[in-house]
Amino acid sequence: MESQKLVAFVATRDPVRAKKFYRDILGLQLVSEDEFALVFNAAGTMLRVTYVPEVAAAKYTLLGWHVPDIVWTAKQLQNKGIPLEHYPGMQQDDLGMWNSPSGARVAWFKDPDGNTLSITQFPAIPAFGVAR
Repeated sequence: MESQKLVAFVATRDPVRAKKFYRDILGLQLVSEDEFALVFNAAGTMLRVTYVPEVAAAKYTLLGWHVPDIVWTAKQLQNKGIPLEHYPGMQQDDLGMWNSPSGARVAWFKDPDGNTLSITQFPAIPAFGVAR
């Protein structure tokens, strides 16, 4: 599987709201839609937002984005009406950012179905070409 492209999945019970959120708010390109899923291009990764009768809220992050400037990105999300999550016991700043032991800065937000999504600014990780 090492050389194969990854496909990401997230569930929705309301495709109209999901399309507005992922396309209009997050800015992902809608590639197709049918009776099973909305398909988006997320920087070259296929994201299938699959229709389900009921979404079971996961207690963990389902999708995340690597961003070069987490403060700017967080403020853009907030300007679009998307609040960042604050979790009891996490050492988050006022904006909602958490500094991980690895040096990554992370913030979380929810999609319309309650799926937890994240943005992360990573320190340098040579294998992924990630830099601050």
